Amino acid sequence: MSTVSTPAALKGGEWIIKESMPSDIFTPEAFNEEQHMIMDMCTTFVKTEVLPLIERIDDLEPGLMPSLLDKAGEQGLLGISIPEDLGGLGKDFVTSTLVNEGLGCGFSFSVAIAAHTGIGTLPILYFGTEAQKQKYIPRLATGEWKGSYGLTEPNSGSDALSAKTTAKLSADGKYYLLNGQKCWITNGGFADVYTVFAKVDGDNLPDGKAGFTAFIVDRGIEGFTQGQEEHKMGIKGSSTVQLYFQDAKVPVENVLGEIGKGHIIAFNILNIGRLKLCAAALGGAKSAATTSIEYANTREQFKQPIANFGAMKHKIAEMAIRMWVAESALYRTAKWIDEKEQELLSNGQPFNEALLGAAEEYAIECAMLKVFGSEVLDFVVDEGVQIHGGNGFSAEYIISRAYRDSRINRIFEGTNEINRLLTVDMVLKRAMKGRLDLMGPAMAVQKELMSIPDFGSGEEGAFAKEFKLIANMKKAILMVAGAAVQKLMMKIESEQEILMNIADMAINVFHAESALLRTAKMIEAQGEQAAALQIDIAKTYLYDTADRVNKSGRDAINAFAEGDEQRMMLLGVKRFTKAESFNTKEARRRIADKLIADNKYSL
Repeated sequence: MSTVSTPAALKGGEWIIKESMPSDIFTPEAFNEEQHMIMDMCTTFVKTEVLPLIERIDDLEPGLMPSLLDKAGEQGLLGISIPEDLGGLGKDFVTSTLVNEGLGCGFSFSVAIAAHTGIGTLPILYFGTEAQKQKYIPRLATGEWKGSYGLTEPNSGSDALSAKTTAKLSADGKYYLLNGQKCWITNGGFADVYTVFAKVDGDNLPDGKAGFTAFIVDRGIEGFTQGQEEHKMGIKGSSTVQLYFQDAKVPVENVLGEIGKGHIIAFNILNIGRLKLCAAALGGAKSAATTSIEYANTREQFKQPIANFGAMKHKIAEMAIRMWVAESALYRTAKWIDEKEQELLSNGQPFNEALLGAAEEYAIECAMLKVFGSEVLDFVVDEGVQIHGGNGFSAEYIISRAYRDSRINRIFEGTNEINRLLTVDMVLKRAMKGRLDLMGPAMAVQKELMSIPDFGSGEEGAFAKEFKLIANMKKAILMVAGAAVQKLMMKIESEQEILMNIADMAINVFHAESALLRTAKMIEAQGEQAAALQIDIAKTYLYDTADRVNKSGRDAINAFAEGDEQRMMLLGVKRFTKAESFNTKEARRRIADKLIADNKYSL
């Protein structure tokens, strides 16, 4: 199935130095009928099959979660992105992203199904031999077999390559003997198939290869055991155990990919996982927002619903703003990946290399989406508890479960701190390799700093001033990042605070631009009146983004510059983040009034 086509997409990271037009991007308004039907199927599945059993799920009732995955498999939800010849539905990347969003409101079930369809299935699908794919993928696509993934160890989290689990070739050359321990393994208590990473001992290998390697491990093999279920703060219904290997005998034909290249599997799968986590977080956030709006409409204080009060309207509107902005950036990026995959396929790339190559191209954006989406969900559920007041702290109200369950998302798929650091690191490395031309634009910004400011009184057209502000904030990113690299050189890697300041600038600007482009596209299609609330959303977020970018920029500059250089750059960041006055209070009230009248998140 194909979605609406758009012109050639920007390369990963190019949005920083190139202008985008509204017609260039894909937006949720372009979902086709089948995609809407799939979304409805996902939300209906959670509402009818999952939520009525939520207490039993949280109690880890034996067999319950696997049975729900079986039901999801019967409806095709486990095989959305798996090719038809391997038992899946073969849908495009945008559609598979939509499924993650639609199933994102299922609490622990959302974690279980995302782990199964993502890290539990994709390593074999994209890196397995033909024999491995034929053996495992059709069964994973239906749910006959459940998938899991073993990477993390007690002393190996973000530094995944420091893992201590080892694999040694047996004397007869038929098995690898795995020894070690894995922890925090989602679906670990019931999975049938595990992708496990270990360091191969090269002494016994003819070609001397050694290193970090992935293995397909089947439940029940000799020497493989699991621990008890972990007692967690949230996602209590998600099976989480430790795995133990004591001379566990893994057949040599179960090596996944190449020996010594397990990091390629781990890191490539993470790119996809980060975007999909954003989608699931968005689905959870929309559900939590609806729960909070419904409560605000029914809870009365001072003889009226609390939804009538300005403080509540501010909260409801800010939830909506952040979710709508997240959605705009999510599907803009998902479509880029989809288009890049199709381009690589048309150029003769095999199926597995095409999607992985596309996801790698937009790894920067995937990292930013992961950070933004997980923090939007955290914001929404936190404000949801506040709207509920004391009742929000009661386990009887579902918002308390949403609050507890959301917290893990800032740790999953690489912590948000790691993803912030990766965002800047990947941009700089691409610039050094010539994949991203930052030097010219950065030099142009330095030259502009020495010139008389252009106050831009003659802008014309819808959002002309807003798009100019976006362009200026990109200049602020280039100015701060360029000066930091020039001043600190190789030491910049150890200046994590500065790198995270720059990452926050980029994350905010990318999302603000995505929302503004989406709104402009809606205006072109429907007119300003029909897009009035979206205009309020885009302008409010942009207005606040200018302040956030200004603060992050000043913090970074003050950390590495001084004297005249510091003063010049501080004036520059002030110039580049100067926003026109806008009444955000009234805009938020208009947004909130719409959602309150609809009694749900309806944008």
